[in-house]
Amino acid sequence: MTRQMVLVGFLQAQNCTNLPSSWRHPDSREDSMSADYYQEIARILEAGKFHMAFFDDRLAMPDRYGNDHAHTVEYGIRCVKMDPLIVLTTMGMVTEKLGLGATCSTTYYEPFDVARRFATLDLMSGGRAGWNVVTSLNDGEALNMGRDSHPEHDSRYDRADEFMEVVLGHWDTWEDGALIMDKQSGRFADPSKVKRLDHKGPAFKSRGPFTVPRSQQGHPVIIQAGASGRGQRFAGRWGEVIFTAARNLAGAKEGYAAVRNEAAKAGRDPDQMLLCNLTTPVCAATKTEAEDKMALINKLPLQIDALSLLAEALNYDFASKDLDEPLTTDELKSMQGILGIRDGVLKNSGKSNPSARDFVTFSGRGQVQDAMVGGPKEIADKLEEMFVERGCDGFVIAATYVPGSYADFVRHIVPELQRRGLFQRDYRGKTLRENLGLKRPAAGAWKVQPRDAAE
Repeated sequence: MTRQMVLVGFLQAQNCTNLPSSWRHPDSREDSMSADYYQEIARILEAGKFHMAFFDDRLAMPDRYGNDHAHTVEYGIRCVKMDPLIVLTTMGMVTEKLGLGATCSTTYYEPFDVARRFATLDLMSGGRAGWNVVTSLNDGEALNMGRDSHPEHDSRYDRADEFMEVVLGHWDTWEDGALIMDKQSGRFADPSKVKRLDHKGPAFKSRGPFTVPRSQQGHPVIIQAGASGRGQRFAGRWGEVIFTAARNLAGAKEGYAAVRNEAAKAGRDPDQMLLCNLTTPVCAATKTEAEDKMALINKLPLQIDALSLLAEALNYDFASKDLDEPLTTDELKSMQGILGIRDGVLKNSGKSNPSARDFVTFSGRGQVQDAMVGGPKEIADKLEEMFVERGCDGFVIAATYVPGSYADFVRHIVPELQRRGLFQRDYRGKTLRENLGLKRPAAGAWKVQPRDAAE
């Protein structure tokens, strides 16, 4: 089959999209805490044949800037955080083939709990679930979950590796064909095909047996977005759908090759993973109309949006420094969370000690400076170039206002991508794996042997 793009709708179960100013847009719906709000998005994405609706998540509102939440609440900077799994369930009720992906942290949950939640969603949706594995970001999340501070970056990934072994181990303990359902004999399932895990490791103990049978797609699709070196190794070992955030083709190709190389070193088939680059399209029937839309969107962000989200993502209080005072090397080293943001600012600014203003300028956090603006031809040309040149396997489509951004993309861009043969006209099957072109995993398939080097 000819290679085609994967499309994912990037969502937040909150008052705004990943762009905190989106709620201020005059055309954004104001009922973001209602089921109907998300169900309309789900219908739009499925009509556009999107592979998946995906929810990012945090376990705290942004409150690292000035160590206070007042600005977050006052300006609506992602201050609402609902449980994305429950929201996804409402979306699954009005769709049949749209994949349903959500974030859940390995730092603040137990493996058995996460395994059961996503396995249940997988069964209830007919095999359409995906789990985005994160290690969380900051002290705000730690304090909400009964900890004094957020663990160090690499140690979180070490814990996450074991977390994955426990979750996948539980998902494997029900063999295919375990269910008998014979009313006459009274036998419900074959006990020889349901086993205990009995995991005992450095971070976790979990006995089992697991309480949810395998779904139509085997188990939920594993999503990952590690950007640092350690994060890329984790993504290469476990991820099946990888989210990236390259700002140009050269960076995208470099990251694409790096993650696939990590997969090969982990003993995996790199073709059984799909890298999708975060993209913010502002589109309309013509380029001029799109530019008019962009002019309005550019008026919405506030400087506090960027500072708040930077402090949240890097677990560093940017209010502790004057806006134009260079950060010391020790201060830069103390940052945690999404270290790819810090490293990107260092690279793009060309400064070894950038200021808070440099972080606002070069990170793109809370802003739309990297938006892809145009009509069907302009947007499709840019997406096609990155896709064909192997910068990615698809795109995570972020919205600037809701639900209009998704509707604009489906109305104006999807038909052009389909006309060019770059995107599917219909779903391949019913499960998320079928529609992504990923193999249904056999029990234990994740237990591969690492290789010394990529082939």
